[in-house]
Amino acid sequence: MTTYHFIGIKGTGMSALAQILHDSGETVQGSDVEKSFFTQEALEEKNIPIFPFSESNIKDNFTIIAGNAYAEDHAEIKEAKRRGLKFYWYHEFLGEWLKQYTSIAVTGAHGKTSTTGLLAHVLNAAYPISYLIGDGTGKGHVDSEYFVFEACEYRRHFLRYEPDYAIMTNIDFDHPDYFTSINDVFDAFQSMADNVKKGIIACGDDEQLQQIQAKVPVVYYGFSPSNDFQAQNVKETEDGTEFDVFVRNTYYDTFKIPMYGDHSVLNALSVIAICHYEGLPSEDIKNLYTFEGVKRRFTEKKMGSQVIIDDYAHHPKEITATINAARKKYRDKSIVAIFQPHTFTRTKTFLQEFADSLSEADHVYLCDIFGSAREDNGQLTIHDLQKLIAESSIMELSNTDVLQKYQDSVLIFMGAGDIQKFQQSYEDSLQQDHLKEA
Repeated sequence: MTTYHFIGIKGTGMSALAQILHDSGETVQGSDVEKSFFTQEALEEKNIPIFPFSESNIKDNFTIIAGNAYAEDHAEIKEAKRRGLKFYWYHEFLGEWLKQYTSIAVTGAHGKTSTTGLLAHVLNAAYPISYLIGDGTGKGHVDSEYFVFEACEYRRHFLRYEPDYAIMTNIDFDHPDYFTSINDVFDAFQSMADNVKKGIIACGDDEQLQQIQAKVPVVYYGFSPSNDFQAQNVKETEDGTEFDVFVRNTYYDTFKIPMYGDHSVLNALSVIAICHYEGLPSEDIKNLYTFEGVKRRFTEKKMGSQVIIDDYAHHPKEITATINAARKKYRDKSIVAIFQPHTFTRTKTFLQEFADSLSEADHVYLCDIFGSAREDNGQLTIHDLQKLIAESSIMELSNTDVLQKYQDSVLIFMGAGDIQKFQQSYEDSLQQDHLKEA
């Protein structure tokens, strides 16, 4: 029996996949940098060993799964290849593993993780399933009816998958270090659609997705009456959003979700559509309302009179959606955005769009750009973005306590890098001041 060794096991996808294999009865271990990541808690709970990177971790009879962030010259990858071990990149292995199940891929420029989490939550209450969510959460089951997984378009990795179904939330230009244009992104999604075996659930309100040509049935969802699944009569309540669903213009049922914003309704509608397509009763689908969210997607806590939100938003459209959701939930509070751009290429490409989306907040603080090891930073700095946002400020780790002046406000820490360290620094300063007062 082989041992699966994960090179870069703390990555979000890698952590989730390691948990799936572990839950399915396989022997699993991994290696990574010694820095602490939010993904490792679940690995430690399952007693999955994590070692510092070293070629000595590689043993004969191991099967190696390497994270896509690493290159061929990594010491462990070189040692694995020297020994002639069975070797997979993350997306290659996932493409093979999911063939055992009825697989549902969730893809799109925005909303993948939240939608995958929502679908996994609903199906998991009805069947034994396996799922891989992009927040590092994974679960395996030997008798799985379904395998629900997040499929990322970056570097066309999702073309390794041949899912039974695909949910496509939207097509948008992102990852400018790889994709050259919106047409290039569309081409990738069209190729993905060609790989789907049974059916596609696509957002019909998205102009790009309307152009997808598919060999399998396409079910459209959205707010427009032309969609197969349409949300109507959307109402915000104290504890979420309620809406009616019409299937091909006939009333189906009323659903409630514990989230806010049009993007959250659309995510839920895609889940309702695939579950309806697969014959799940509406009473089971209504488990949508008990969803507790995924990590780093509008994750809230209250500290004193402030609401602190941690969110992965790192694209202008995601920032707008997150700020709008906060406004709908907290109508009487001011919104403070604390944003860390992720990669120099994305910041440069969307500089004005970032400024426009962030300007929808009442106050804006900017943290230094979180660069990628794969790119050159050029001459761009966070000050280039600051110049485009009136009255914005630069935030350093040493001055996060300036946020204390925004009492009875919502503080949204946004970014895909290490923005959490700024949030942690601020929370530490609050606790220290509280201790001083005590």
